[in-house]
Amino acid sequence: MRLVALAAVAAAAGCGGGAVQVPVPSPDAAVARLCQGLRLPEKVRGQERRDASPGSPLTAAWGSPAIALRCGVPRPARLQPRSDLVTINGLDWFGVPADRPVTFTAVGRQAYVEVTVPPKYNPAGDVLIELGPSIKATIPPQPEGRL
Repeated sequence: MRLVALAAVAAAAGCGGGAVQVPVPSPDAAVARLCQGLRLPEKVRGQERRDASPGSPLTAAWGSPAIALRCGVPRPARLQPRSDLVTINGLDWFGVPADRPVTFTAVGRQAYVEVTVPPKYNPAGDVLIELGPSIKATIPPQPEGRL
């Protein structure tokens, strides 16, 4: 399922105008409430926010090709206690850089937030820097030591 979702985001990332296809995750009610509280910026990397299809408070997109965000995704299957994480401003990210576009998932929070960054916006860390404060302000951390 995750590969299908990433393929859909990747396929839509190259499209121009109109709504970008961003698969909507299916979290439990508690995680959905957390995700619905995200107050995301209108611009990321100078790119305007755009409509995502289907419309959902759990997804967002900016620019063309689209930077896509999905809140409430499942824990990444490859995430292990010894996985390499990137920490940016106190927020831990698990990256899957072998795939294009690059996908990072904010971990160690009570909801997993996935951000797909097309190569056009490299370095991808700049996108994570801009989105991190919204995630940290809204999604509480997991208990100590939990990813």
